[in-house]
Amino acid sequence: MTIVGFHASHEQLPPGALLHAVKLAEEAGFDAAMCSDHLEPWSVRQGHSGYAWSWLGAALEATRFSLGVVTAPGQRYHPVIAAQKIATLGQMYPGRFWAAIGSGEAVNEHVTGDPWPEKEERDARLAETVDVMRRLLAGEEVTTDGLIRVDRGRVWSLPEVPPPLLAAAVSTETARDAAAWADGIITIDQSPDALREVMDAYREAGGDGPVAVQVHLSWAHTDEEALAIAHDQWRQSLVPAHLAWELERPEEFDERTAEVTPEQVAETLVASADTSRHLDHLAGIAELGVDRIFLHHVGTEQDAFIHAFGERVLPDLREAGR
Repeated sequence: MTIVGFHASHEQLPPGALLHAVKLAEEAGFDAAMCSDHLEPWSVRQGHSGYAWSWLGAALEATRFSLGVVTAPGQRYHPVIAAQKIATLGQMYPGRFWAAIGSGEAVNEHVTGDPWPEKEERDARLAETVDVMRRLLAGEEVTTDGLIRVDRGRVWSLPEVPPPLLAAAVSTETARDAAAWADGIITIDQSPDALREVMDAYREAGGDGPVAVQVHLSWAHTDEEALAIAHDQWRQSLVPAHLAWELERPEEFDERTAEVTPEQVAETLVASADTSRHLDHLAGIAELGVDRIFLHHVGTEQDAFIHAFGERVLPDLREAGR
Protein backbone atom coordinates (compact mmCIF):
# COMPACT_ATOMS: atom_id res chain seq x y z
CA MET A 1 0.00 0.00 0.00
CA THR A 2 1.29 3.47 -0.86
CA ILE A 3 2.36 5.54 2.15
CA VAL A 4 0.90 9.05 2.00
CA GLY A 5 2.94 11.71 3.76
CA PHE A 6 2.90 15.43 4.52
CA HIS A 7 5.65 17.77 3.35
CA ALA A 8 6.77 20.54 5.70
CA SER A 9 8.20 23.43 3.68
CA HIS A 10 10.63 25.41 5.84
CA GLU A 11 10.89 28.06 3.12
CA GLN A 12 7.27 29.08 3.59
CA LEU A 13 6.36 28.81 7.27
CA PRO A 14 8.08 29.49 10.59
CA PRO A 15 9.20 26.32 12.37
CA GLY A 16 6.61 26.66 15.14
CA ALA A 17 3.78 26.69 12.61
CA LEU A 18 5.29 23.68 10.82
CA LEU A 19 5.51 21.79 14.10
CA HIS A 20 1.80 22.41 14.66
CA ALA A 21 1.08 21.32 11.07
CA VAL A 22 3.00 18.06 11.28
CA LYS A 23 1.21 17.09 14.50
CA LEU A 24 -2.11 17.91 12.90
CA ALA A 25 -1.17 15.87 9.81
CA GLU A 26 -0.57 12.80 11.96
CA GLU A 27 -3.91 13.30 13.71
CA ALA A 28 -5.65 13.68 10.33
CA GLY A 29 -4.36 10.33 9.09
CA PHE A 30 -1.19 11.08 7.15
CA ASP A 31 1.19 8.12 7.40
CA ALA A 32 4.48 10.02 7.50
CA ALA A 33 6.12 13.39 6.92
CA MET A 34 9.21 14.94 5.39
CA CYS A 35 10.76 18.38 5.29
CA SER A 36 13.10 20.55 3.26
CA ASP A 37 16.50 21.77 4.51
CA HIS A 38 17.23 25.29 3.25
CA LEU A 39 19.33 28.19 4.42
CA GLU A 40 17.35 30.61 2.24
CA PRO A 41 13.85 30.45 0.76
CA TRP A 42 13.25 30.24 -2.99
CA SER A 43 11.48 33.60 -2.97
CA VAL A 44 11.47 36.73 -0.83
CA ARG A 45 7.67 36.32 -0.66
CA GLN A 46 8.07 32.96 1.07
CA GLY A 47 10.14 34.62 3.75
CA HIS A 48 11.24 31.75 6.03
CA SER A 49 13.95 29.14 6.41
CA GLY A 50 14.11 27.52 9.83
CA TYR A 51 16.90 25.09 10.71
CA ALA A 52 15.55 21.69 9.73
CA TRP A 53 17.66 19.66 12.16
CA SER A 54 16.47 21.43 15.31
CA TRP A 55 12.92 21.13 14.01
CA LEU A 56 13.30 17.42 13.22
CA GLY A 57 14.17 16.61 16.84
CA ALA A 58 11.07 18.43 18.04
CA ALA A 59 8.86 16.92 15.33
CA LEU A 60 10.03 13.38 15.98
CA GLU A 61 9.38 13.84 19.70
CA ALA A 62 5.92 15.29 19.07
CA THR A 63 4.76 12.55 16.68
CA ARG A 64 4.97 8.79 16.25
CA PHE A 65 5.22 8.38 12.48
CA SER A 66 8.33 8.44 10.30
CA LEU A 67 10.02 11.69 9.27
CA GLY A 68 12.62 12.41 6.64
CA VAL A 69 14.60 15.29 5.23
CA VAL A 70 16.09 16.19 1.86
CA THR A 71 19.55 17.58 2.56
CA ALA A 72 22.83 18.32 0.76
CA PRO A 73 25.97 17.70 2.81
CA GLY A 74 29.27 18.49 1.14
CA GLN A 75 29.68 22.27 1.36
CA ARG A 76 27.44 24.03 3.89
CA TYR A 77 27.48 20.87 6.03
CA HIS A 78 30.67 18.86 6.40
CA PRO A 79 29.83 15.16 5.92
CA VAL A 80 31.18 14.25 9.38
CA ILE A 81 28.75 16.69 11.01
CA ALA A 82 25.95 15.48 8.74
CA ALA A 83 26.64 11.88 9.79
CA GLN A 84 26.66 12.90 13.45
CA LYS A 85 23.25 14.60 13.09
CA ILE A 86 21.76 11.62 11.29
CA ALA A 87 23.18 9.17 13.83
CA THR A 88 21.81 11.17 16.76
CA LEU A 89 18.26 11.25 15.39
CA GLY A 90 18.53 7.58 14.40
CA GLN A 91 19.65 6.62 17.90
CA MET A 92 16.86 8.55 19.63
CA TYR A 93 14.09 7.55 17.21
CA PRO A 94 15.02 4.12 15.84
CA GLY A 95 13.32 3.14 12.61
CA ARG A 96 11.58 6.49 12.19
CA PHE A 97 14.10 8.79 10.50
CA TRP A 98 15.56 8.88 6.99
CA ALA A 99 17.58 11.37 4.97
CA ALA A 100 17.64 11.89 1.22
CA ILE A 101 20.99 13.17 -0.03
CA GLY A 102 21.42 15.50 -3.00
CA SER A 103 24.18 17.57 -4.57
CA GLY A 104 22.60 20.86 -3.48
CA GLU A 105 21.82 24.32 -4.84
CA ALA A 106 23.89 27.49 -4.78
CA VAL A 107 21.11 29.41 -3.01
CA ASN A 108 21.91 27.43 0.15
CA GLU A 109 25.61 26.75 -0.28
CA HIS A 110 27.13 30.09 -1.39
CA VAL A 111 27.19 31.24 2.24
CA THR A 112 30.48 29.40 2.89
CA GLY A 113 32.30 31.68 0.47
CA ASP A 114 33.74 28.68 -1.36
CA PRO A 115 33.27 28.50 -5.14
CA TRP A 116 30.15 26.69 -6.31
CA PRO A 117 31.49 23.73 -8.32
CA GLU A 118 30.34 22.65 -11.76
CA LYS A 119 27.74 19.87 -11.85
CA GLU A 120 30.28 17.15 -12.67
CA GLU A 121 32.35 18.06 -9.63
CA ARG A 122 29.25 18.32 -7.44
CA ASP A 123 28.27 14.78 -8.44
CA ALA A 124 31.77 13.50 -7.67
CA ARG A 125 31.69 15.30 -4.32
CA LEU A 126 28.32 13.73 -3.56
CA ALA A 127 29.76 10.25 -4.15
CA GLU A 128 32.64 10.96 -1.75
CA THR A 129 30.25 12.49 0.78
CA VAL A 130 28.02 9.42 0.82
CA ASP A 131 31.02 7.10 1.15
CA VAL A 132 32.33 9.06 4.14
CA MET A 133 28.91 9.15 5.80
CA ARG A 134 28.29 5.42 5.26
CA ARG A 135 31.63 4.56 6.83
CA LEU A 136 31.05 6.87 9.79
CA LEU A 137 27.56 5.47 10.39
CA ALA A 138 29.12 1.99 10.37
CA GLY A 139 31.40 3.04 13.24
CA GLU A 140 34.64 3.51 11.30
CA GLU A 141 37.26 6.16 11.90
CA VAL A 142 37.65 7.96 8.59
CA THR A 143 40.52 9.89 7.05
CA THR A 144 40.32 11.03 3.43
CA ASP A 145 41.88 13.72 1.28
CA GLY A 146 39.87 14.17 -1.91
CA LEU A 147 37.10 16.59 -2.74
CA ILE A 148 36.03 15.83 0.82
CA ARG A 149 38.75 16.10 3.46
CA VAL A 150 38.44 14.30 6.79
CA ASP A 151 41.04 13.90 9.53
CA ARG A 152 40.33 10.94 11.81
CA GLY A 153 36.59 11.52 11.93
CA ARG A 154 34.46 9.26 14.09
CA VAL A 155 30.84 9.33 15.24
CA TRP A 156 30.61 7.92 18.74
CA SER A 157 26.87 7.78 19.45
CA LEU A 158 25.47 5.42 16.85
CA PRO A 159 22.04 3.84 16.32
CA GLU A 160 21.83 0.06 16.22
CA VAL A 161 20.68 0.33 12.60
CA PRO A 162 21.80 3.33 10.51
CA PRO A 163 18.91 5.42 9.14
CA PRO A 164 18.24 4.89 5.43
CA LEU A 165 20.06 7.23 3.07
CA LEU A 166 17.95 7.87 -0.01
CA ALA A 167 18.98 9.79 -3.11
CA ALA A 168 17.26 12.95 -4.29
CA ALA A 169 16.88 12.18 -8.00
CA VAL A 170 15.02 14.20 -10.61
CA SER A 171 16.62 12.79 -13.77
CA THR A 172 17.00 9.24 -15.03
CA GLU A 173 20.79 9.68 -14.96
CA THR A 174 20.82 10.55 -11.26
CA ALA A 175 18.39 7.72 -10.46
CA ARG A 176 20.58 5.24 -12.34
CA ASP A 177 23.75 6.39 -10.58
CA ALA A 178 22.02 6.33 -7.18
CA ALA A 179 21.23 2.63 -7.46
CA ALA A 180 24.84 1.89 -6.49
CA TRP A 181 24.54 3.47 -3.05
CA ALA A 182 21.02 4.64 -2.18
CA ASP A 183 18.52 2.89 0.08
CA GLY A 184 15.77 4.36 -2.13
CA ILE A 185 15.08 7.49 -4.16
CA ILE A 186 12.83 10.49 -3.86
CA THR A 187 11.85 12.46 -6.93
CA ILE A 188 9.36 15.18 -7.81
CA ASP A 189 6.05 14.95 -9.63
CA GLN A 190 6.53 14.78 -13.40
CA SER A 191 4.52 13.37 -16.28
CA PRO A 192 3.63 9.68 -15.86
CA ASP A 193 6.09 8.70 -18.58
CA ALA A 194 8.90 10.72 -16.98
CA LEU A 195 8.18 9.27 -13.55
CA ARG A 196 8.12 5.76 -14.95
CA GLU A 197 11.49 6.37 -16.64
CA VAL A 198 13.05 7.57 -13.37
CA MET A 199 11.69 4.54 -11.52
CA ASP A 200 12.82 2.14 -14.24
CA ALA A 201 16.30 3.66 -14.36
CA TYR A 202 16.72 3.08 -10.63
CA ARG A 203 15.29 -0.44 -10.67
CA GLU A 204 17.12 -1.59 -13.81
CA ALA A 205 20.44 -0.40 -12.35
CA GLY A 206 19.85 -2.62 -9.32
CA GLY A 207 18.12 -0.24 -6.94
CA ASP A 208 15.65 -2.08 -4.70
CA GLY A 209 14.71 0.53 -2.10
CA PRO A 210 11.46 2.50 -1.93
CA VAL A 211 10.57 5.12 -4.53
CA ALA A 212 9.03 8.30 -3.14
CA VAL A 213 7.45 11.19 -5.03
CA GLN A 214 6.99 14.70 -3.69
CA VAL A 215 3.89 16.34 -5.18
CA HIS A 216 3.39 20.10 -5.15
CA LEU A 217 -0.27 21.14 -5.21
CA SER A 218 -2.48 24.07 -4.33
CA TRP A 219 -5.87 23.74 -2.66
CA ALA A 220 -8.26 26.40 -1.38
CA HIS A 221 -11.99 26.97 -1.09
CA THR A 222 -12.19 28.34 -4.65
CA ASP A 223 -10.24 27.60 -7.82
CA GLU A 224 -9.31 31.26 -8.14
CA GLU A 225 -7.82 31.32 -4.66
CA ALA A 226 -5.92 28.08 -5.23
CA LEU A 227 -4.41 29.48 -8.42
CA ALA A 228 -3.50 32.78 -6.76
CA ILE A 229 -1.75 30.92 -3.95
CA ALA A 230 0.28 28.86 -6.40
CA HIS A 231 1.23 31.94 -8.41
CA ASP A 232 2.32 33.84 -5.30
CA GLN A 233 4.18 31.06 -3.50
CA TRP A 234 5.47 28.57 -6.08
CA ARG A 235 6.20 30.34 -9.35
CA GLN A 236 9.96 29.71 -8.92
CA SER A 237 9.22 26.15 -10.02
CA LEU A 238 9.27 27.48 -13.57
CA VAL A 239 12.99 28.21 -13.31
CA PRO A 240 14.67 25.30 -15.17
CA ALA A 241 16.50 22.87 -12.90
CA HIS A 242 19.91 23.49 -14.45
CA LEU A 243 19.53 27.20 -13.66
CA ALA A 244 17.87 26.75 -10.26
CA TRP A 245 21.01 24.95 -9.08
CA GLU A 246 23.10 28.03 -9.93
CA LEU A 247 21.13 31.07 -8.71
CA GLU A 248 22.45 32.37 -5.39
CA ARG A 249 19.73 34.58 -3.89
CA PRO A 250 15.93 34.52 -3.53
CA GLU A 251 15.86 37.86 -5.29
CA GLU A 252 17.32 36.22 -8.39
CA PHE A 253 14.48 33.69 -8.50
CA ASP A 254 11.98 36.54 -8.11
CA GLU A 255 13.59 38.45 -10.97
CA ARG A 256 13.53 35.38 -13.22
CA THR A 257 9.82 34.78 -12.58
CA ALA A 258 8.54 38.37 -12.38
CA GLU A 259 6.58 38.00 -15.64
CA VAL A 260 5.23 34.51 -14.98
CA THR A 261 1.44 34.32 -15.22
CA PRO A 262 -0.93 32.27 -13.06
CA GLU A 263 -1.80 30.19 -16.11
CA GLN A 264 1.85 29.24 -16.58
CA VAL A 265 2.09 28.13 -12.94
CA ALA A 266 -1.11 26.10 -13.36
CA GLU A 267 0.69 24.00 -15.97
CA THR A 268 3.19 22.79 -13.33
CA LEU A 269 0.81 21.58 -10.61
CA VAL A 270 -2.85 20.96 -9.83
CA ALA A 271 -4.38 24.15 -8.39
CA SER A 272 -8.03 23.48 -7.57
CA ALA A 273 -10.69 23.61 -4.88
CA ASP A 274 -11.97 20.24 -6.07
CA THR A 275 -10.37 17.50 -3.98
CA SER A 276 -11.51 14.90 -6.53
CA ARG A 277 -9.22 16.54 -9.12
CA HIS A 278 -6.31 16.22 -6.71
CA LEU A 279 -7.29 12.64 -5.91
CA ASP A 280 -7.38 11.66 -9.59
CA HIS A 281 -3.92 13.09 -10.14
CA LEU A 282 -2.45 11.47 -7.04
CA ALA A 283 -4.11 8.13 -7.77
CA GLY A 284 -2.42 8.13 -11.17
CA ILE A 285 0.93 8.46 -9.43
CA ALA A 286 0.09 5.71 -6.94
CA GLU A 287 -0.93 3.38 -9.76
CA LEU A 288 2.59 3.62 -11.20
CA GLY A 289 3.72 1.60 -8.21
CA VAL A 290 5.47 4.27 -6.15
CA ASP A 291 5.94 3.41 -2.50
CA ARG A 292 5.49 6.84 -0.90
CA ILE A 293 3.76 10.06 -1.94
CA PHE A 294 4.43 13.26 0.00
CA LEU A 295 1.88 16.04 -0.45
CA HIS A 296 3.08 19.65 -0.42
CA HIS A 297 0.31 22.21 -0.38
CA VAL A 298 2.18 25.31 -1.54
CA GLY A 299 0.05 27.69 0.51
CA THR A 300 0.92 29.06 3.92
CA GLU A 301 -2.42 28.06 5.52
CA GLN A 302 -2.04 24.35 6.20
CA ASP A 303 -4.79 23.46 8.69
CA ALA A 304 -7.75 23.49 6.27
CA PHE A 305 -5.73 21.59 3.66
CA ILE A 306 -4.76 18.91 6.18
CA HIS A 307 -8.35 18.44 7.35
CA ALA A 308 -9.80 18.40 3.82
CA PHE A 309 -7.30 15.92 2.42
CA GLY A 310 -7.41 13.76 5.55
CA GLU A 311 -11.16 13.36 5.08
CA ARG A 312 -11.61 13.36 1.30
CA VAL A 313 -8.35 12.26 -0.32
CA LEU A 314 -6.20 10.00 1.87
CA PRO A 315 -8.63 7.05 2.25
CA ASP A 316 -9.27 6.72 -1.51
CA LEU A 317 -5.65 7.40 -2.38
CA ARG A 318 -4.49 4.55 -0.16
CA GLU A 319 -6.99 2.27 -1.87
CA ALA A 320 -5.63 3.29 -5.28
CA GLY A 321 -2.13 2.42 -4.12
CA ARG A 322 -2.96 -1.10 -2.96
